[in-house]
Amino acid sequence: MAASESPASSAIAVTSHDTALCIIPPSHLWSSIDKLRALYDKAFEKWPPHVNLVYPFVRVESLERSAELLQSAVQSWKQHSADGRLRIQLDSAGVFPHKHDNTIYIHDSDEDRNASLQRLRRAVLHSLGQQDAKYQMHLTVGQSDDLEGDAHHFLLDKVDSLPSIEWEASEIAILVRERMQFDGAAKSQMKLWGSISLSDGSLSRAQRPVGFYELSLKAEDSDEETAERDSLQSTGPYCYNDNTGLWEVYQHEVDDTTSTPERLVVGSYNVLAEFTWPVSRVRYPLLIKNILADNATADVLVLQEVTDDFLSCLLDNEDIRDAYPFVSHGPPAQSDIEPLPSLLNIVVLSKWPFDWEWVSFKRKHKGSVVVRFADIGFQNDDEFVPVILAAVHLTHGLTDGAISNKKIELQRILNYLRKTYPENPWILAGDFNLSSSSFTIEAALKKKAISALTSSYLAGFDDKFQEFGFIDAWSTARLEFGDSSDTDEVFEGEQGATFDPTVNVLATKIVGSGFNNRPQRFDRILIRGQSLLKVSRFNKFGFLMDKPSTDDTEEDELEPSFASDHWGVRCTLRVGRDPSEKLPDETDSLVVPVTLTPAPESLASASELSDTLSTLDVFPSEEEVYRRKNVLILLKSIILESAAVESSDGSAPQKRLKQSLILVPCGSYGLGVWTSDSDIDCLCIGPYSSQTFFALAVQRLRKAADRGVRILRRVRANTGTMLELEVQGVKIDLQYCPATAIAENWPTVLKLPPSHPVFTLSTQTLSKLKAVRDMDYIRRSVPDLAKFRTAHRLIKAWARSRGIYSAKFGYLGGIQVSILLARVCKMLARESKGPVSVPDMLTTFFSHYARFDWRHKMAFDPLYHRQRLPYTRTAREPLAILGYFPPSLNTSHAASIPSVRTIAEEFGRASNLLSEEGMTWSRFLCGDTNASTTPPSPALLDSAGAVNFTRAYKSYVKIDVQYWGISPSRGASFVGWLESRCVMVLVDLQRRLPGVHARIWPARFVSAEDAKLITAAASSGGDDDDDSAAAAPSAEASRDYQGCYLIGLEPASSHEDNATTTTTAREDAKVAAGTLQTVLHRFEEQIRGDDKYFDARCQWMSAEVVKRGDLGELCVDNRQWGGEYSPGDEEEEDDDDDDDDQEEGAEAEEAFEARGGDSEARGGTKKVKKGGKKATPPANAVVSRAGGSGKLRSALDVLSRLRWDPNLDSSDYIVGYEDRFTGAREKPLEQWKSEQTDEEFIPQHRVLYFKRQSDGVIVWERRTRKDELFGSGN
Repeated sequence: MAASESPASSAIAVTSHDTALCIIPPSHLWSSIDKLRALYDKAFEKWPPHVNLVYPFVRVESLERSAELLQSAVQSWKQHSADGRLRIQLDSAGVFPHKHDNTIYIHDSDEDRNASLQRLRRAVLHSLGQQDAKYQMHLTVGQSDDLEGDAHHFLLDKVDSLPSIEWEASEIAILVRERMQFDGAAKSQMKLWGSISLSDGSLSRAQRPVGFYELSLKAEDSDEETAERDSLQSTGPYCYNDNTGLWEVYQHEVDDTTSTPERLVVGSYNVLAEFTWPVSRVRYPLLIKNILADNATADVLVLQEVTDDFLSCLLDNEDIRDAYPFVSHGPPAQSDIEPLPSLLNIVVLSKWPFDWEWVSFKRKHKGSVVVRFADIGFQNDDEFVPVILAAVHLTHGLTDGAISNKKIELQRILNYLRKTYPENPWILAGDFNLSSSSFTIEAALKKKAISALTSSYLAGFDDKFQEFGFIDAWSTARLEFGDSSDTDEVFEGEQGATFDPTVNVLATKIVGSGFNNRPQRFDRILIRGQSLLKVSRFNKFGFLMDKPSTDDTEEDELEPSFASDHWGVRCTLRVGRDPSEKLPDETDSLVVPVTLTPAPESLASASELSDTLSTLDVFPSEEEVYRRKNVLILLKSIILESAAVESSDGSAPQKRLKQSLILVPCGSYGLGVWTSDSDIDCLCIGPYSSQTFFALAVQRLRKAADRGVRILRRVRANTGTMLELEVQGVKIDLQYCPATAIAENWPTVLKLPPSHPVFTLSTQTLSKLKAVRDMDYIRRSVPDLAKFRTAHRLIKAWARSRGIYSAKFGYLGGIQVSILLARVCKMLARESKGPVSVPDMLTTFFSHYARFDWRHKMAFDPLYHRQRLPYTRTAREPLAILGYFPPSLNTSHAASIPSVRTIAEEFGRASNLLSEEGMTWSRFLCGDTNASTTPPSPALLDSAGAVNFTRAYKSYVKIDVQYWGISPSRGASFVGWLESRCVMVLVDLQRRLPGVHARIWPARFVSAEDAKLITAAASSGGDDDDDSAAAAPSAEASRDYQGCYLIGLEPASSHEDNATTTTTAREDAKVAAGTLQTVLHRFEEQIRGDDKYFDARCQWMSAEVVKRGDLGELCVDNRQWGGEYSPGDEEEEDDDDDDDDQEEGAEAEEAFEARGGDSEARGGTKKVKKGGKKATPPANAVVSRAGGSGKLRSALDVLSRLRWDPNLDSSDYIVGYEDRFTGAREKPLEQWKSEQTDEEFIPQHRVLYFKRQSDGVIVWERRTRKDELFGSGN
């Protein structure tokens, strides 16, 4: 019989870090430990909470043999143990100092229990042939850096505050390390290999190692924009129990008798944590005093930077407990409540019961407390929809990294709210740490502390809030009630500041010196009311001061101080739906749902779509973008005169004009969907009358002629006056809106609802503002503006190529396309689970509107018009595309039944094309062409549809237009006015001949030969610097212009009635032909009979029916002189008006400067000419005008006639004019300079007369209103 082996001869080495022998607490005890481990322990998720017995342990290949030995060791320990039980109670904290860091742990302080554990460990080591060594039982909670640092002491104190954890161990666990690779990074996790029972020593072996956590594979600073609920950190709220005198976890019980309160007061306060150890309580009494102040008392209070010590002190105050019986976190000083997870924490106190969850931002210590109120909300059918409050404390700092983190954090919580609580009212409150001072931001840019991109991020936060439907409680309340706490001596963005180093000494100590020491509005309360919550009041608090007292400092030696470096903010909300309002779902019957139609494979590439648009010059070039930006800057500087010279007393009166007058780009440029041939639409808003503004504007624009500024014409329409300008080659339409309150509160006013008193304006004023307001809402509400712009440009290119892009002809215009696309984008974003690509967006757009019932349905944005739709469609409106703001919601007033049918047909055609196999975006826009002979090009895009139109119908109505006048601008006026009347033909044809469908092409046609001449003239005129050459491509081409408009005719129904006899069909055709001629004859009479616009001496028009073969070869006339007219537009360009502009502009400017630039800022505006004493003119100046009712042709018209009429000898004429210093003088016509940059240029309003030199006859005179050339005037 062989001798038994000794332990030394069978020793198994315990040197492997891939295995461990430990004791693991029951999983229900992990929560309080893991809340801290998740934040402070580098081994969290790699290891479970554990007390090591032996680590390092045996090699993996020795586990089987070791497990057998361990079974014997456990049995041996049990035999020598008093009761065979192993009790553990973790009730104390300790530290293991290391060279580079420190391990903070909890352990059992009882010697008897430690001795039992050490006996078990000794038995295990002996069974493996190893000697016992020094052992300190511990459960690691975290690590710290500096043993003497404040952070170390705070963490050690926090760990020591953990509630005692006690259990009886039933087994010892054998762990094995499993290694893995994720995205090239090595990760490992300790998993359960098996366990040995302490009761009988039996081995329980897992089939495969079992993990304790789902290993997180996302980086801490991941850019993922979706936040997640952290169930580990989320706990129930606490409520104070008066009977026990303890804070206990609150279990909400449903009480049907509880009603929603009529108001909800929300407060937010950053209490400024103590960052030094030991903790000072000097400020605590003053903080509590401020929280309990009358101007701070709230129903729910969000606190930031709350520490364990302050929370325990706060909740120990009886007044606090009475005011706020519910709190998200209990006092850590209470033995059974765990400490707060971080050094700086968000805590919510409430008068009303709630539950809450922690939404992690992935970066440690950063997240949001999301509160759901149990009794505050509204009932939607059988479902109660509670109010949601998200409390935040975003990353601090003004650096690229800090701003990027804020952007990510904010996006995460907003996306979480949208995803989890899409229909609930939201409150977003806390310390946003968003620098608002323009001085601070500009200084940071100059010092390169932040990049330009970061600056744009800062500017985009407000847009992000608006995108999610939030309103700023401070901004709303300030506009309604004012904010008296602000001063005037602040930079932009500093009003409403809640962090003010210029006043608060504590704030000054935080930021020190530099560009950060300006007031900032860090703390905010944002509301998405969902018709339930409405802001009624807003105020700041925290202004109470006191002298802090300490043990080592006399109170008299201390200066009074504030309690925190932040002011608190408080918002009072009215709760309850207006009985007159309807629930959102009540508009569902009016909404046409949008269903995603994925793009086929041949169209699915977004890059190919962009390449196609680039090839067709749909995207403007970088040079064009830069050019237009500079043009807009130049126009603003001219209109606002920002570079005005200061007055003698050192003040700058013109700066007042700049502040009270704003210029806003709108239309396609404002929305960012413009193309290289688009005009820039601009709206000026200010406190002056339209007459005064245009007088000043015209004068300033004419002064800027040497800077490339030209006034093309002045249009007076029913909607007001408009100036058509050309600034450095870019066409600009300038309009004005007199609205003092709008200008003074710009752009904040755009955030206000239509019912706000600031919009109590005239219909005409609201009409002008509507374009900007609609544009602004679309721009900030679409889910992805870049995708929206790409899609918009393609739709516009398609509509132009198909001849349905012109609102004045009853088709689609820019605003209609924007509304139709925006509603598709937003409804797709709401319904789709992920982002929608541009190709998918476009195919859905065309598919949706191809099926749209235009006759019975209205196209509107249901995400804006959520309540009762404030619009009733009439029978006289064949098309209803509704905008957003009053006074007129329907944007399609010019539409007719024929134009709506054409639109519907084109949408159907487009949808069918996009569903064809192998379809490409190039073919879709330009048609089937041979790429080798006719590659896609901008010219093909513009001409393909028009060419097809001239071949598509058997017969057409041809409306001929001729102009042989001298003034190109008058030709433009005539052509534009005629275009605005063409829709009358369609309406009349539909009414009298319902069996005929008429389609007009929204462009003028000219013969191919004339098109070549016009193109050649334009090319030659483009190199000429003369004004007349720039105004019209060719004087001859402008004077003798012939073009036409075409209306295609076809049967309204494609189904013939087989029962109809041939005789009946012929008779019906004769009747139809007669009716058609009657309609055209009536149209001719209407046009020719309008004396205001039609002048038979230089204009002609006629309408007739022609067959397709008689059209000849036609091309689209690409000249832009027709402008964009609407019904009622008129153009007044007589020289008398020029006189008025010059004289009134000069006198208005003088009066404006004399009165400090503020003469009309608050009251009605009167003509400056009618007030005060008139200036005395020179003795020989002719300034009076004889009375007369006829309109006198302008001096410019006469000058052009004398120069260009071949029947007149220009050398035989003399110009009489008024010299500013010597009075009336004369100059030969041939020496007269028309170029404004010429040194000898004389304005046209100073021309007195034109005289024939050969016989001395005056052919035109302003004073007597004589005109022998045109017969105008008297």
